[in-house]
Amino acid sequence: MAVDKSKQPGSDPKRTSQSTSRPDVSETDVMPTEHAEVLDERDGLVEELKETADKLDRDGATRGDLKILSRAMRELRYAFKVFTPYRRRRKVTVFGSARTPEDTPLYEHVVEFGQKMGGLGWMVLTGAGPGVMEAANVGAGRGMSMGVNILLPFEQEANQVLRNDDKLVHLKYFFTRKLLFVKEVHAAALFPGGFGTLDEAFEVLTLVQTGKRDLMPLVLIDEPGGSYWKNWKKFIEEELLNTGMISPEDMDLFKVTDDIDEACGEILSFYCVYNSMRYVKGKLVLRLHLEPSDELVERLNVEFADIVERGRIEKVGTHPLEADDAHLADLPRLQFRFNRKYIGRLRQMVDVLNEELGACAPELTV
Repeated sequence: MAVDKSKQPGSDPKRTSQSTSRPDVSETDVMPTEHAEVLDERDGLVEELKETADKLDRDGATRGDLKILSRAMRELRYAFKVFTPYRRRRKVTVFGSARTPEDTPLYEHVVEFGQKMGGLGWMVLTGAGPGVMEAANVGAGRGMSMGVNILLPFEQEANQVLRNDDKLVHLKYFFTRKLLFVKEVHAAALFPGGFGTLDEAFEVLTLVQTGKRDLMPLVLIDEPGGSYWKNWKKFIEEELLNTGMISPEDMDLFKVTDDIDEACGEILSFYCVYNSMRYVKGKLVLRLHLEPSDELVERLNVEFADIVERGRIEKVGTHPLEADDAHLADLPRLQFRFNRKYIGRLRQMVDVLNEELGACAPELTV
């Protein structure tokens, strides 16, 4: 099938909120209580960066170390500038092989995924290269695509969808690129690929499983009738799950499918009721699109008592310490003291909330 690589979805993108959660905040951290204090804290962080630079000078840091730090900071500064206007837009990262030819069923499969997600108002972030990355951008169209291109001796030019686009960032380091792939998005879709794809799959899963990245849906998509991710899942079950190296609930952190509609549905349904999460004064706050009934909250306290360190799951209002998330102030909330070892069980609780509070309204699906 011939594909128009310059096409864009016809519908206008919808805007939604993005979590600005800070999972590393403890009760002893100083957090803002109003917008003026948010600015004060921001100024303090800028001073910390300057102080760190001064310490490097005093430490006699080597030229090589300074070059790495300088380049990494410049890359991230520019990338954050590019991503800032799109922070409240839902985005999905797409991973997969750069070697996938255009005339293959896998390429067309990825194009379909990009088309559907872009048409639903989701922006598609890729590594801006050829193969699967290009196919995802082709499907989403230039207007709904973003890219973080890695500069390699043998593969430097961005694909023709993103080439010279204002939403394209060029990076030297894999670690800065990988940070953006996970930090700036709300879901990840992985198609078959090589070492890099498997690396990203395990890294994203590890970050979510350990709570270093907020919960988000992860879909691993085979080509129709394919077995790449099915065989990967079999390995996970036989070598990790059955040997006790991971917990049974960790298997709920991802979904394997070869159906594009099912993959898109997995992403959309995750945000049906759940919006985002944030830690406030050592307690986990779940921001929701719909308020759960008292009966449902009681059920959660019974079924998920194991993930509550002490106290109960309860409905709460917006805390003053969430002042920098003012756009989420009107959302209903659940709060409890979460045992952070049980991320898989937390995902199961989010699934219960999404299932029990009914079908998504269209405006809540992106």
